[in-house]
Amino acid sequence: MRIILSEDNDILRKSLSFFLESKGFTVDQFADGKDALEAIEKNSYDLILTDINMPGISGMEITQHVRQNLGSDIPIIVFTSSGVEQTELDSFDLGANEFMAKPVSPAVLLVRINKLLSTRV
Repeated sequence: MRIILSEDNDILRKSLSFFLESKGFTVDQFADGKDALEAIEKNSYDLILTDINMPGISGMEITQHVRQNLGSDIPIIVFTSSGVEQTELDSFDLGANEFMAKPVSPAVLLVRINKLLSTRV
C-alpha cells in the first residue's frame, strides 16, 4: 500500500513516515503542498495524508483538486493544529474522509488508515 504524506513539520512528517513504513506501507513524503499535488497527479496512491496549512498549496486545496479535478475517491485524511470546528466541517465538505487534530497519535492514525483502506477493497 502506497501512501503520500504531505506535512511541513519535519519531525511529524519523518516520525509518521517511519511509523507507517514499520507497518509495511510505502510512504512518499513532501514538505510542500505543491510538490505533493504534482506527485498525486503522476503516481497512484492508496491514501493521502495531508496537513491543512502548508507552503505552496494547502491540504484543503489538495483535497478539492483530487475530488473535483481528478475525480478520484482515494481516501484522504486531513491533519491540522487548528482547533476551529469550521475548519473540520470545511474539510469534510471538500471531500476529506477523516480529520485528525494534532498532535497525531500514530496508533489512532493506523486504525483510521486500516478502516479506510478495508472499505475500499
